[in-house]
Amino acid sequence: MLPLSGNSSPAEHHPKKFKASELFDKKNSFNSLLQQFHHQQSRLWLLLVILCLQILLLFTIRFLPLPLPPALSSSTNRIHRFPAVAVSPAVNDGDNCKNGRIFVYDLPTLFNRDILENCDNLNPWSSSCSAMANGGFGQRADSLAGIIPENLLPSWYWTDQFVTEIVFHNRIMKHKCRVSEPGSATAFYIPFYAGLAVGKFLWTNSTAEERDQHCRMILKWLSDQKYYKRSNGWDHFITMGRITWDFRRSKDKDWGSACIYLPGMRNITRLLIERNPWDYFDVGVPYPTGFHPRGHDDISAWQDFVRTRRRTHLFCFAGATRAAFRNDFRAVLLDQCRNSAAEKCRVVDCAGSRCSNGTSAILETFLFSDFCLQPRGDSFTRRSIFDCMVAGSIPVFFWRRTAYYQYEWFLPGEPESYSVFIDRNAVKNGTASIEAILEKFSREEVREMRERVIESIPNFIYGTGGVRDAFDVAIEGVLRRFKEQEEWEYKWK
Repeated sequence: MLPLSGNSSPAEHHPKKFKASELFDKKNSFNSLLQQFHHQQSRLWLLLVILCLQILLLFTIRFLPLPLPPALSSSTNRIHRFPAVAVSPAVNDGDNCKNGRIFVYDLPTLFNRDILENCDNLNPWSSSCSAMANGGFGQRADSLAGIIPENLLPSWYWTDQFVTEIVFHNRIMKHKCRVSEPGSATAFYIPFYAGLAVGKFLWTNSTAEERDQHCRMILKWLSDQKYYKRSNGWDHFITMGRITWDFRRSKDKDWGSACIYLPGMRNITRLLIERNPWDYFDVGVPYPTGFHPRGHDDISAWQDFVRTRRRTHLFCFAGATRAAFRNDFRAVLLDQCRNSAAEKCRVVDCAGSRCSNGTSAILETFLFSDFCLQPRGDSFTRRSIFDCMVAGSIPVFFWRRTAYYQYEWFLPGEPESYSVFIDRNAVKNGTASIEAILEKFSREEVREMRERVIESIPNFIYGTGGVRDAFDVAIEGVLRRFKEQEEWEYKWK
């Protein structure tokens, strides 16, 4: 190396001739020093990068809900898919509560009982008291005599589509895994009738404050509860007996309540008849049908009845056009149905309120048809899906969100095994004929699909407690979900 300082003589300041070998050795020494310097510098930068990535990762995990286990994904950019529950005969596992136990809050009566007692004022057109009778099942469907077997008539009611809050409350009070001490519970049920509370305000000139008042009050009440504060709502669940969009008002002038968006509701699991597929805490549960079996015998008898039906029509459609909808797809379906060859399609025109809560004409139509057309309703789902399937008819869908992204706990995991999907755009532009598509299925294929529908009936109907049904599937799913959340320790504040 060249000297940086020293006591050299003036003569030594003059250039000196070096041998080639000396020069080569000195170059090697200098390059070696540079390499060591760059190597140390690279290691320092690498350590700094790793440290920054670790800090970034910690902050990301803390503040963003990463998709750790697939079942607990909460990303807003993907549809939350729930594992399908295997369809099997109802089973009783005795007193086994392996997935946890439930505590039911004893709420102030203004959140449930008082709402029911005010049934004359739950909607602006007429009294809802008859619909709330018999534990939410409604009036007995005696007019179905002659259409269904006489021994099954006591299991049929005219059931309103918005009564799941009452049905779940009645059933959960008698659930085998309900406990009276909150300290031994792993799940907490909130029996607040959110849908019935807001329903009376949806069709009147109400204010945002009126539509939100009950929800604000229940969340204030919950915020004072020890076990809610402990988990910040992660182990709490509620039935909200309407579609999710009735509780997702963004602006005061818009439709519905803002309940789901209010502080305190974020982490509560919500059972709704239509969910938002991009919200992990929304769980879609089936619309109620009119069939409420008393036990296994009713289920078996009904399955045998719909299995052996002689079906005279290829397909059917029960519904009405929507004048307010531009390019109304229902009108297209009605036209295709009415123009079918040899009357292969059977129609029930539900203009007005003629099909409200089901009619004998609707049930007869489904019982006589191999397939039933199921477009979206006023929202993506409609009760008719389950009225059709309980009659052993095979649903034909035109939107995947009508069923496939809604009721995964309750319907078979392979959509093609129990239903038909047709591209609605092809139907609209005339390149697809519904009749031609359905006629391509062989009798054996139709029989297999119908059998899959019939096997699924216990999973999507609400009984009286004598058979494993949609209520049991929903509660099992919620308890399993809460158990998985604890095992993965996956929660945000």
